[in-house]
Order: sequence, then C-alpha cells, then structure tokens
Amino acid sequence: MTYRILTLNEISPKGLARLPAEHYEVGPQVRSPDALLVRSADLHKVTISAGVRAIGRAGAGVNNIPVPQMSRRGIVVFNAPGANANAVKELVLAGLLLAARNIAPAWVFARGLTGDDATIDAAVERGKKDFVGFELPGRTLGVVGLGAIGVEVANSALALGMKVLGYDPQITVRRAWQLSSSVEQAQSLEDLFARCDAITVHVPLTDQTRHLVNAARLKLMPAGSTVLNFARAGIVDDAAVIAALDAKRLHAYVCDFPNVALKDHPRVVTLPHLGASTGEAEENCAVMVAEQLRDFLENGNVRNSVNFPEAVLSRVPQTTRLAITNSNVPNMVGQISTALAGAKLNIADLLNKSRGEFAYTLIDADGAVGQDVVDRIAAIEGVLSARLVRGLS
Repeated sequence: MTYRILTLNEISPKGLARLPAEHYEVGPQVRSPDALLVRSADLHKVTISAGVRAIGRAGAGVNNIPVPQMSRRGIVVFNAPGANANAVKELVLAGLLLAARNIAPAWVFARGLTGDDATIDAAVERGKKDFVGFELPGRTLGVVGLGAIGVEVANSALALGMKVLGYDPQITVRRAWQLSSSVEQAQSLEDLFARCDAITVHVPLTDQTRHLVNAARLKLMPAGSTVLNFARAGIVDDAAVIAALDAKRLHAYVCDFPNVALKDHPRVVTLPHLGASTGEAEENCAVMVAEQLRDFLENGNVRNSVNFPEAVLSRVPQTTRLAITNSNVPNMVGQISTALAGAKLNIADLLNKSRGEFAYTLIDADGAVGQDVVDRIAAIEGVLSARLVRGLS
C-alpha cells in the first residue's frame, strides 16, 4: 500500500522522516494525492482534487485553509496545536521586556550616535533619561486565550514575578490542569482589560475575535499599559491602538504584523511574523502533523482536527475498517449498520463521535468489505465521504 502526500511548502525533514519512503510518496510534484501537507500556502486559491481525504497544517492557525468548504466535502483538517508554544511564549516574554525597558527606541538612539567615544559617552548620559523603563514584578499581565501558548505565557509570567489574570470561557480540562493555580480568572474581557498593565492575546482570528482589542476596551486599561499581539493581526484594531498611543494612554504596542500604519510609529515594535520561526518549532509542528496524517490514513484515527471530532479506536484483529464522515443528523449510524447488515457483515467494533454539525464514524467489520458496500454507504444522504482504511502491507 502506498499513500501519496502533496506538499505545498517546504516541510522539515524531521517531519517527512515520519512518513516511511517505502509506503509514502511525498513531495511537491505528487499527483492524485490522498492528503496535503502545508505550512503557509493559501489553499483558498488552490483547487483541491477529489481524492484528497485530509489536510495537515504544520502549525496552529488554519486561516490559510477553507475549513468550512473542506468540512462539507468530508476532508479532515489537522493542525499542530502546542508544537510551537514554547517559541511563541519566548517571543511574548521578549516583547514584554522590549516594551518595559524601551529597548527598541533606545537601540535606535544608540545606533544614531556619531562622533568620537567621548562625544558618544556624553550623548548617552544626556539621552538615557528618555528611555527610563519599568520592571515586571508586581505588574499584572492579562492573557486572553488559555490554550497551549496562553498557558505557557501565563505560567512563565508568574515565574517573572508578575500577577496574571486569564480569560478563556472554553478552556479545556487538559489546559486547566497545566495552568498554575496562581493564575486568577477574569470574569469578562472588560474585567481583564480594566485590571491589567499588559494584555497578550492568544486566540484564533474569527468573526467573534476580530478587533477583540478595540477602543472601548483600551479605554478601560490603566494609563501606561502595553498590548502584545503574536496571534493574528485582525484581533487588534490598529487604529484604536494608534489613537491610544498618540494620546499617551498606552505605553507600547508589540506585535508580529507590520503594516504601513504601524511600522514607523515610535511607540510600536513590529516584528516580521517571527512567532513560530525557530528551527525547533518548525520541526515539532512537522513531526506532529505528519504523525497525525499517518495515523489517519493508516488507521482512520482523528487527533487534533479543527473540523471533525477526536476519534481514536484500537483496531480489532482480522477485521476491515471503514472511516465515514457525515453530517450530524439522526439515524446515520442506523443507516450505515443497515447497509453492512444487508451485505451480511457483522460489526466487531464501532465508534461514532460528533462535533457541531459534523460527525465521524469508525467501524471494524468482520471479514472483507467490498467496494460496492462502501459505495452504498457513500450514497446515503448526509454521508460526506466513506473509505476502506488500509494499513501498510
């Protein structure tokens, strides 16, 4: 059995090594792929062929993938949550220090000094008063979004002596266990903004989070506060931030998204989207998503999908596995079972999970299952895709 994976960006060799060459054809020239593996490639502009079963994004955000369209086609979209968490966390902490100690404008000042050493020394003594900063211990950091990155940022800020306030109504049990008990829960975004000297955002960009940092919430912050954005550009209203900076209500804005309005502002530090730009993060993301794609293709298991539910089922020996994506509607499992019973096939094990309007079903059937049975299941109204899951041989 050979699986074909089309890569649309350069992927870390450590990740590709998780796809054994004897069973996987992987590369940018692959035809009729079973899956796509991407980093930043914009799939909104790409025609995705009919045989594609899955898309793996070697990173956390999936704004470059038309997820709703893929969901309607039954294509499972994977990402790598947490694989780049340490890289982003370190940059957030660096951003806090850049803002607190006015490092960027001080560096610009120092690079602009001219004359001999004595002249420079005199200019330094005169000029350093313009860059007096503040220390982090005792100040309060607000963390919006307590996923893998937000939890690491919160815990690390505590280690720096800061107080930390967190806000995430959808925090998972797993992340809650990882979060220090010293992180205080904010009751609302307004509560968080009003009580924090610095805000950092770690949420995806959606209709609900666009301009989450806006003029109304910035007005709630104490004078001299800092905003950090290493998530997505649209989460922060740039015009509102610039107005707050110009009014000297906001001390600094540090972000990963330069644009014309921000890049030359004296109180803004813009970086060229460095959040996950470490060799370690790229390797971690590639390894994680490659392993997820492999488990899906070979076993039908779904781990870390952004559009279908988590579904992991140990295979029953001497059975044939079917993987089915479908709309989350009543009697779907009953119709699938009826199709198998009509072919005199017994179900040895079954897992059905739903997530919103979509569901995923894994079935281990005794004996061999013909393609005609798969086709009958695929023809059921509401079934988006159906396939026989073939292991390596």
